[in-house]
Amino acid sequence: MLCYNRVVNASRTARERVRAELTREITETARRHLATSGAAGLSLRAVARDLGMVSSAVYRYFPSRDDLLTALIIDGYNAIGAAVEKTDGACRRDDHAGRWLAGCRAIRDWGLAHPHEYALVYGSPVPGYRAPEQTIGPASRVAGVLGKIISDAYASGALDPPGFCPPVPESFAPDASGLRESVLAGVPDGIAARSLAVWASVFGMVSFELFGQFENVVSDRAAFFDHTVACLGRLIGLPASG
Repeated sequence: MLCYNRVVNASRTARERVRAELTREITETARRHLATSGAAGLSLRAVARDLGMVSSAVYRYFPSRDDLLTALIIDGYNAIGAAVEKTDGACRRDDHAGRWLAGCRAIRDWGLAHPHEYALVYGSPVPGYRAPEQTIGPASRVAGVLGKIISDAYASGALDPPGFCPPVPESFAPDASGLRESVLAGVPDGIAARSLAVWASVFGMVSFELFGQFENVVSDRAAFFDHTVACLGRLIGLPASG
């Protein structure tokens, strides 16, 4: 019986390895299709054809196009999240401005290196596709890092936001509460509102660069990005970078 169990376990492990490898090949091929057809044009049949597989075989791994899109979206969120986490982990914990700049640079660097995956997760919604709940955790990884930087700065007394912004609308209070529960522990409503606006601006900067809005407008985009990120950090109240 022991020998039989070993054979069964070995067979199961081999099947799992084969399944994992085929899943990887399918998603890698699908990522290449994003560059040529876009997310809306992604086709399981076309992916299967490129792999030399019958479409029914691909359907055993991804029952629908939306399942494949979900896998690509989760992979994208996890990849950019891991890049930002790694960059932040290399910074001194009390260097809040340095962590902020490094994290934002990691977002830009990943976006420039993976433009089609960036467009999938931060670009226009795919018609007819509704992201399922399992995308929420991966999608929160970047915000988790940026939020921790701001929360750490606030908790240490290093946050000193300028006073020129108008009061936050009362209707934002439930949203601020939700942000505190998820990624901005302990910060007041005003800081939560500024943080959300600033995050949108950081991703907007990357999107403008990727989608050609800075053509014939900004020549040194890396330097301009760093300048903008520093300004946005000051809006939240982060100290100037040393």
